[in-house]
Amino acid sequence: MSEPKLTQDPADLPDNSRKASFLRRKLPYVAVLTLAIVGVAYTNISHQPISGFWEFLAIAIGAVSVVTVWPNVDDRKARFRLIWTQALHWVTILVVMNIMLLTHVQRMVPAPANSLVLLMFLALGTFLAGVNLLSLQICFLGLAMALSVPAIAWFKQSALFLLLAAVLLIGLGITFWPSRGEKYTA
Repeated sequence: MSEPKLTQDPADLPDNSRKASFLRRKLPYVAVLTLAIVGVAYTNISHQPISGFWEFLAIAIGAVSVVTVWPNVDDRKARFRLIWTQALHWVTILVVMNIMLLTHVQRMVPAPANSLVLLMFLALGTFLAGVNLLSLQICFLGLAMALSVPAIAWFKQSALFLLLAAVLLIGLGITFWPSRGEKYTA
């Protein structure tokens, strides 16, 4: 009689379980990216910097970096090194972000642009953390955050154009959508 398996191979799970497992593993990355974009959107709408939010997000990304790599680290010395290198890395990012949040610097940079700069610092810090940890997911998160900066800037400038394009497409869709009711006869 063989011993029962404590963990299952993902290939042995049904499709729904595999999808749920995949989503559970990717949830920290998606949550961080969503929070970053929400932070920029809020700053653009309110025209006020939210420095505490950006500091929280930097700490959260640091925690995600450590927690997602932790299972792959075997010995105590390597785990100690992981914690200290990531702590120093993210403290450095926090210092640079706080320099950007100084009153004299903020007078030179408008609040919406300031949030994009802070997001770019977070993106750079995240990408470099991924390189340091040899984590493709963390590198991709940093890259996605970096690419969201020009996307947000473009979207803000093109919001009216996008709204008009959406109205046009909806109008065309309503006009040419086949009706299911009675046929029109003249």
